[in-house]
Amino acid sequence: MTERTLKDKTAIVGIATTDLARDSGRTEYSLACEAVKLAVEDAGLEMADVDGIVKDISDGIDPMYLQKAVGIDNAQYCSDSHWGTSAIMTGVTAIAAGICNAVVYYRCLNGGSGRRAGNDFRAAREMKDEGLDLIRYDFYSPFGLLTPDGLAAMTVRRYLHEHGIEAEEVGWIPAVASEYAARNPDAIFFDEPIGLDDYADSTMRVDPLRELDCAPGVDGGLAVVLTSAERAKGLRHTPAVVMGVAQGTSTEGELLSNFTRPDISALPEIRLMGDELFRVAGIDRSDVDVAQLDDRYAPYVAMQLEELGFCESGSGVAFCEKGERLRVDGELPVNTGGGFLGGGFTYGLNVIEGVRQIRGTSASQVDGAEISLVVSGAGGPADGMILRRA
Repeated sequence: MTERTLKDKTAIVGIATTDLARDSGRTEYSLACEAVKLAVEDAGLEMADVDGIVKDISDGIDPMYLQKAVGIDNAQYCSDSHWGTSAIMTGVTAIAAGICNAVVYYRCLNGGSGRRAGNDFRAAREMKDEGLDLIRYDFYSPFGLLTPDGLAAMTVRRYLHEHGIEAEEVGWIPAVASEYAARNPDAIFFDEPIGLDDYADSTMRVDPLRELDCAPGVDGGLAVVLTSAERAKGLRHTPAVVMGVAQGTSTEGELLSNFTRPDISALPEIRLMGDELFRVAGIDRSDVDVAQLDDRYAPYVAMQLEELGFCESGSGVAFCEKGERLRVDGELPVNTGGGFLGGGFTYGLNVIEGVRQIRGTSASQVDGAEISLVVSGAGGPADGMILRRA
């Protein structure tokens, strides 16, 4: 059987974000358009060069209307998917298959103000469409599990219990994230580092998750431009070559509410995705210079470190203790832009920071960073990518 691989076929050549804010006072449409224009400009391309568009499935701004606004006149391919890297994966495959030459991925949401554009997926969910989410609405909500925080807290509590970990020990994860965010002018918590006392004093949302365990919702947009690795060589910036992309799902898996499988304290989707990702990239865990993990909830960082093979099961929190391993000069610098905890919860922001590390332009640059890992979807269907310096 012929080996099929997407390794080294494509590269990220353009990145951009709009200003992130608790309340932007803007429409998601305008945020998406701004981000796309900035990313294409950053790549050194023209709108006429873009012939593919991909987006997050929960965003309400349809590619048909976006391309009309920004002047993409010849879109050969449009698609949407979950999270950041999963949607980008569809762009990688489209370019590798020769369907299009340059793809833009965009993400836009008013997650802070809540003024969101509608789409069919979100409308069905909010109307409690039983075909879309029967289990959650009929079996969990009547017992008080009404929010993502509550669903995640169930898994985190079990994880802490099984491994004998006190909830306060997790505090190093948001503390280090805030250190990075304080140096990143694009982060929502720029120049506002926190300490362990701040963490301990923060409001309990759903035991054991405190306010500082949970990434804040923000308004903003971002965009990423991909093209072939060959074409990327002549463009403006050092290309971030895509060594591998992968997705992972698991039996009896759900979105945050994984309560029906034998082990509810693990993230098997992350493990399955990670194994495939490193296989495709052809590298070892020790080759990774910097990692951008999904920290929508702080304890998920420790759990991902375990599932991805950077430490043993149950030792992720200890790996993060005092933050020494997570900082720029540590064993594995993690979420160097501040992550979602410091930058605001927007899938795709970790991709932006992953590319900055490859370019050497991060506000917390890892010296000599050659390989950057990006992971999304902790607590649900997982995805990830590995980028390298060209």
